[in-house]
Amino acid sequence: MSIEWVNQAIDDLRAWGRAQEVEVDADEVRLLCDYASDYLNVNELRDFTPETFDELLLSIYPRKVIAPPESAAETVAAARTLVAYLDQAGQVSAGTAARMRERLDDIALRMPEALADPANFGMAKSLFSSIGPESLEQSIAIPSGELPDLGEAPCDCPGCTPLPAVRLAAEDDLRAALESVPMLAEEPLPAGADPLAAWAQRVSRLLEQDTGGAVTGSAELDEGLYDLFDMLYRLQVRVPVSVIGDYLDEIAGDGGLDLDAVLGRLEHTGLLRVTGDTAELTPPAVWALREHYLALGIDAPEAPDLAEADARGLIEGLLEGVPTELAEDDISRWLSGREPAAAAAELLAAASGAPAVARGIAITIVDRLGAEAEPALRDHLDDQELRPHVIHWLAARRLPAPPLTQEELLWVSVDMLALAMPAAEEDPDNFAENMAASGPPAHLIEEMWRVDHPDVVEVLELLGRSIQDGTVAKAARKAAFKARSRAIR
Repeated sequence: MSIEWVNQAIDDLRAWGRAQEVEVDADEVRLLCDYASDYLNVNELRDFTPETFDELLLSIYPRKVIAPPESAAETVAAARTLVAYLDQAGQVSAGTAARMRERLDDIALRMPEALADPANFGMAKSLFSSIGPESLEQSIAIPSGELPDLGEAPCDCPGCTPLPAVRLAAEDDLRAALESVPMLAEEPLPAGADPLAAWAQRVSRLLEQDTGGAVTGSAELDEGLYDLFDMLYRLQVRVPVSVIGDYLDEIAGDGGLDLDAVLGRLEHTGLLRVTGDTAELTPPAVWALREHYLALGIDAPEAPDLAEADARGLIEGLLEGVPTELAEDDISRWLSGREPAAAAAELLAAASGAPAVARGIAITIVDRLGAEAEPALRDHLDDQELRPHVIHWLAARRLPAPPLTQEELLWVSVDMLALAMPAAEEDPDNFAENMAASGPPAHLIEEMWRVDHPDVVEVLELLGRSIQDGTVAKAARKAAFKARSRAIR
């Protein structure tokens, strides 16, 4: 998904709404734009067509979003606002806008039924939502997005706070990047020395030696840079500049802080890159910090490029924990190197017989593929573990598919809940909220004990602990007892 164009579109839409005195549901429109970008090859507003809204609101939205049928009116209203903007801003022709409005009139009548239709896996998608970051919609093990307090320096003991594996840029790219570092234009690296080695030594001196304010303009701030860059290295994601500002402000104390000036000086060094209201380490900074850690004898692992791995390596790498943006890029590049059917075949082969979390990652990635992958999916209809997922995939694309049996529905419900267990243990409150909003009903839970799934006992015990409705929670605990008893026999 191209976040940039969606962000710009929402900003323009808000400005238009203020000028026209039109109430804009920006969050709902953003969700529509995100899904259009992810699944329908919409890369700018003018790519929207009447057919886009059909796919979004009657197919993709019911499969992906936790929403009761009565919420359809709100979503359609947001879509109408988007069409009004597309029309007035000249993004689509008047005739196209008129056809969009006609489609939305029809969609408004059909969308509640689509949201309520069991064929859309309304319950299953809600289980997926409890797993992890919405950007991936399922359980790729990536950071939760919560930022640590940068005011608290990490423990100095490497054994207590091991460094995460980091992705390094190619050496040629690093050397090219050094040529555009402003600091190096004024203070070149030693002639004849290896540029990367000399760069690593320069960075180590900046972070370790008493620079007396030469870096930031403040001796106190210079002393705090090591902890700041160490934390950014560990996070591996863009951080709001306000968070960096809060950290630096505490160090500056009563002396005050000109954050823009400090950030500008840090960008001058080539260590920090500021984009809008966020900042991150530059690729040369990541490389130099890793070299510094290695020189200190600290284990600083390098993360492999998952796009170059086979399906099993891709899944295992994602399970180890990858920041959201890197995971998205890895998956996109991995898929781009394969025909859809070949990608699906490789992923499903790796998923067959795998634990539920690994299987869930594979299914999540396969869900990004279009109808071209159909033959590879059909090849796995005889696989007991994958069959329910394959049926869901086919039905969601309006391709011929056998109906799910009650046994298969029970099995896939347990499988998806098993997929949710790691995140549920980390954030039980969020899991409980999802279950309260749209979890499996009591009558379904009561029958889950019959499912021949290796995680059924753990799943039912999780439900028994998490579900807020006492009656349903009791049903889960009773079913867990039955499942345990059956296993003992």
